[in-house]
Amino acid sequence: MSENISYDRNALLKETLRMAWPAVLESFFVSLAGMIDTMMVASLGTYAVAAVGLTTQPKFIALAVFFSCNVAVSALIARRRGQNDQKNANEILLTALVFVLIACAVITFLTVAFAGPIITFSGSNPDTHDVAVTYFRVIQGGMIFNVLTLVINSAQRGSGNTTIAMTTNVVSSVVNIVFNYLLIGGHFGFPRWELFGAAVATVLGTVIASVMSIYSLFRKDSYVSIPYILKNRLKPRFDALAAIYKLGSNLLVENIAMRIGFLTTALLAARLGTDAFAAHQVGMNFLSLGFSFGDGMQVAAVALIGRSLGEGKPEKAKTYGSLCQRTGLVISIALAAILILFGRPLFSLFFTDPDVLDMGILISYYIIVTLLFQISQIIYGGCLRGAGDVRYCLFASLISVTLIRTGVTWVLTSALNFGLHGIWTGILADQISRYIFLSQRFRKGEWTQLRI
Repeated sequence: MSENISYDRNALLKETLRMAWPAVLESFFVSLAGMIDTMMVASLGTYAVAAVGLTTQPKFIALAVFFSCNVAVSALIARRRGQNDQKNANEILLTALVFVLIACAVITFLTVAFAGPIITFSGSNPDTHDVAVTYFRVIQGGMIFNVLTLVINSAQRGSGNTTIAMTTNVVSSVVNIVFNYLLIGGHFGFPRWELFGAAVATVLGTVIASVMSIYSLFRKDSYVSIPYILKNRLKPRFDALAAIYKLGSNLLVENIAMRIGFLTTALLAARLGTDAFAAHQVGMNFLSLGFSFGDGMQVAAVALIGRSLGEGKPEKAKTYGSLCQRTGLVISIALAAILILFGRPLFSLFFTDPDVLDMGILISYYIIVTLLFQISQIIYGGCLRGAGDVRYCLFASLISVTLIRTGVTWVLTSALNFGLHGIWTGILADQISRYIFLSQRFRKGEWTQLRI
């Protein structure tokens, strides 16, 4: 059925910004807390920054199944909201909760038990191995709280409530920073636990966030809620699991493919030495700040596009996607300008050694260009995933991250010995190629005809 309705773009822009600002602020504060966390850890030396960096990719690989499930849950609930099917939306949430609890128990056991070999495989050196293993075990031991928060917040976002995710993550970030200060250096009578303290602080933040997320399911105005589930005696359903699997399985393969590419980059960067890897890790923190803005706009895109397609309004979905993309472009230009003006002062917050600082400045030049493609490709990917076009997103990631990024990085670092230039040229090549793939797919518009 074709649409013959002309939409008020100003009204849709207001709705886009209303949905996006909590998600953008949420992602920003999470990334900012990560940067502050790195800054606090940096006071212990470059070995500590490198040790935390070693745990990043294994941690995200372990979370890949949950990230995939969460995007599927958000897209499905957004579609059901558009179809005015509250019962199935709550069945999807309940089914997802049962699944992630079982999966988390298995993954937690495996990652804690085999933390040593995992960190060795990640490229640890003698000065980083033991502390990285301890940090990783604590983080993975408390993963259940993070996983519960992620799945509940994804369901809330899909239903249109992006504020709860912002609130929980901002509070979690504040708790993390406060306990970092208390436990890393041992202030106000607290023990000086250094890197172990940083890990404990992170887990404490996720505990608070999970409590807040669970509480949100008891609010009367919540579209997905525990009282609704209990009142209607809903149970986990196989067809709900099948729907999650249909979307999530492709997303899982995409996530794993991406993490393989990211891990390869981290391994090659670790071979450059502790100082170079520490500078690289801080650079990745700055890049994650850019990602946070794109991710926030992506959250809005998934919810708005899913709802519009559920209502049978593909042109409205396209308009929302275009508005999200243009907003993201403005943000990326602003962030690049900030880094051009303040790159050296920002990196000097982490390092005082002139050689390490110079490495950071070099990396900042690559980040400035990368940001212009990164935020846009994230939003385009969110538009396609919100519509259920997950197979194409998988294809784009396999080519861009797993093949192009890995291949370019390996050739420039191992074969040509370009060092950090090679690492960050590979990252830039990945972002540009993903932008090309995803933007072209979005413009064709075939994604509006998919059913999920």
